Amino acid sequence: MDALLKPLWSDWRMSLAVAVVAAGAAGWVNAWLMPRGPVTSSQALLAMGIALGVGVVAGLVMGSRWSILVAPVIFMAVFEFARSGTDGPTVDGLHLNSTYGILAFVLGRGVQGVLVLVPMMLGTVYGIWIASRLGHATAPRTSTVGWVFTGLLTAALMALAIAISRPATTAAIPGPDGKPLPGSIAELITVRIGGHEQAMMIRGRSVESPVLLYLAGGPGGTDLGAMRADTALEQDFVVVTWDQRGSGKSYSALDPVQTLTVSQMVADTIEITDYLRDRFDEDKIYLVGNSWGTLLGVLVVQERPDLFHAFIGTGQMVSPRETDRMFYEDTLAWADQTGNKSLAATLRKNGPPPYGDLLEYEPALSYEHEWNAYPELDTSKEMPANLFVPENTLMDRINGLRAFLDTFSVLYPQLQNIDFRSDVPKLDIPVYLVIGKHEARGRAVLANEWFEILEAPSKEMLVFEHSGHRPLFEEPAEFAALMKRVLRATYESS
Repeated sequence: MDALLKPLWSDWRMSLAVAVVAAGAAGWVNAWLMPRGPVTSSQALLAMGIALGVGVVAGLVMGSRWSILVAPVIFMAVFEFARSGTDGPTVDGLHLNSTYGILAFVLGRGVQGVLVLVPMMLGTVYGIWIASRLGHATAPRTSTVGWVFTGLLTAALMALAIAISRPATTAAIPGPDGKPLPGSIAELITVRIGGHEQAMMIRGRSVESPVLLYLAGGPGGTDLGAMRADTALEQDFVVVTWDQRGSGKSYSALDPVQTLTVSQMVADTIEITDYLRDRFDEDKIYLVGNSWGTLLGVLVVQERPDLFHAFIGTGQMVSPRETDRMFYEDTLAWADQTGNKSLAATLRKNGPPPYGDLLEYEPALSYEHEWNAYPELDTSKEMPANLFVPENTLMDRINGLRAFLDTFSVLYPQLQNIDFRSDVPKLDIPVYLVIGKHEARGRAVLANEWFEILEAPSKEMLVFEHSGHRPLFEEPAEFAALMKRVLRATYESS
């Protein structure tokens, strides 16, 4: 060891070069393996371990506190350069003048900093200490206060590693004796769909029950937590909650973003439907969507009506472009009425949507609960609160927020030409639309217009009195009762 280290210690340029090479190589490898930063639990633990090791090497060969700065700076410079072809708000340039931009920075560079840069800096401290113990004459000694801080940081990173390591679980469905109910199903699985590993939660009191596939909103949304908040649907259905490609537990399937298209999402939904039909020996299943999930659901039903008993749309979307324009108008009117001159000026400067940049949507879309308050809104079933369930690991929770930006930015521009009032005048299966009484004008008006012209074997629109945009979660008992009625009306007959 001395024979290797003493020549480095005797020439600071050589020791600096070794530290730079080690940090740069780590940055390149990280960019190659995980260009969006650590995504899965295993990637996060691997990144922390590599960073700690690189820090130890840098501190050991340099024997200087400069290593605490040099290693992270070189790592990040190489990492950012090597991943420059990756797209998305969390990896693009900094935009700290908006809430969305700050959120993108925290979820992108902030998470990277905690999982990589902090362990690397800690590693350099230990490397410097090892160098001093091995005889580096000028290696600084760590003070008592310094060791206290180092010990606390070490304990914090160990606790973080333990938290990251906690696996996702979903509770078994209990029988009368408190033990898992025979014939029930409660599992988290990953299935290869569309060439990518995608996650699903499957729960039901009986594997013999009809299958219900739920499509979350977004694009990029995850509703595992919201679906777990009430288990009424599990009494009559095998409920399948799918984290679509690029969202939640399937966030790692986001890349390559060039292949993440609306048509591919339709194909993925059909493939998942066929998987469920085959696994549970069902000719058809039920398709339920919320918000963006209703857009996807309608497109799927239009293409393959033979796969489904019925379509149930909650918070039905019809034309994203027209909805956004109406949101813009309502937000601008509210800003003028309340004297929010800054917001009004920004809206007028930006003009009505659509916009080329996701961040430009924030002023027009993020004030809905201000000008259209839902008196009984339960935020525990909304993002980000609904991420904090055992079904999600720590990284799943982070990814649930990342997807809101990265996946949304890929898919949302592709929705701008969709308008069911002209594109989908007819569906060949029963259709049920559930609208909240407090739904925003930009969605409710269009849903009613589409419903009026829609041709279907049967159709029904229901208004939930205490709901806004997510009636199936805001009034779960009423929705479960509706699904019982849908089941009686459609299961045997179809």
